[in-house]
Amino acid sequence: MHATTVAVDLAKNVFELAVADQHWRVVERHRLSRAQFERFFANRSVQLVVMEACGSAHFWARQIRALGIDVKLLPPRYVRPYVKRNKTDAADAAALLEALRCADIVPVRIKSIEQQALQALHRTRSLWMATRTARINALRGFCREFGITIASGARLGLEQIGRVAADPHSAIPPLLREALSLLIEEIRLLEARIARLETQLSAAARDSAACTTLLSVPGVGLLTATAMLAATGGTVSHFRDARHFASWFGLTPKERSSGQSRHLGRLSKRGDRYLRMLLTHGARAVLRAATVSERAHRPLDPLRQWALALQARSNHNKATCALANKLARICFAALRDQQPFVSVQPHHKLARQAYPMPT
Repeated sequence: MHATTVAVDLAKNVFELAVADQHWRVVERHRLSRAQFERFFANRSVQLVVMEACGSAHFWARQIRALGIDVKLLPPRYVRPYVKRNKTDAADAAALLEALRCADIVPVRIKSIEQQALQALHRTRSLWMATRTARINALRGFCREFGITIASGARLGLEQIGRVAADPHSAIPPLLREALSLLIEEIRLLEARIARLETQLSAAARDSAACTTLLSVPGVGLLTATAMLAATGGTVSHFRDARHFASWFGLTPKERSSGQSRHLGRLSKRGDRYLRMLLTHGARAVLRAATVSERAHRPLDPLRQWALALQARSNHNKATCALANKLARICFAALRDQQPFVSVQPHHKLARQAYPMPT
């Protein structure tokens, strides 16, 4: 018996293993607890371990790789078609072996501890931003119920709500004033936390050459640069080309082709939704700034000229998506060649703060 490959169906407490020989025949099956799984590979001669790229997969991949064993992480959506009959842990482990034999399935790159920490910072910021937006919307709704219209914009609206809550002659009932004040205080606390987190991101970006290179690209700021660093590790060598990199963000169109007919549809919107959102917002900002510069008769570089020409012959949203695609390709070229897109100092982008730090 020569076990060469082990497929692992990960879980929190119970791990299902399928051990295959060099002919891809399953010769062993194990159902292990977490403590047993931690000791399983210590005294075994295994060439390869395959797992689905789930939440804890990167941690276990680093642990197993430290033992000198090669590890591959496969995308779950490409493993699912190989599951036979009913879905069980044993069937999932066997499906991993079958998916591994398909050469067209590209494994997921194993993330480092620093990459996962950066991603956790971005997720924390997104959670706080969502909470802040929910609190502001609740304040607007409360004021509207008593006939008070609040101006558009978060900062202006909060200032107006604060004055209304503090005014004893306003239409807000006395019973509600303290609750409104507590909500405003909670929003200010969230803004202070977001500002402190962005300071951490700025410090991480200053220590990264890849972030400095990405900040030279128009429409790429602190959030986009650090999020792309967390997603790629600062290298794009595992992507075939720039189009493959853009499709990884879901910024390329869906395709339905057969024979001589080829049809390109809407954006696929597959891949990293958060990074796609950041690139799209960055493209929207670049397009808006280019429109203002054109009206002021200021000179434009070829990238902005192309974006404005596309907007003129199509529409604003299509031009924004196309520009986001192009920005992703520019980021690929900048990381591949390790050369900035334009010779600018990114200090103003590193100093970005959505909210002022509390004094």
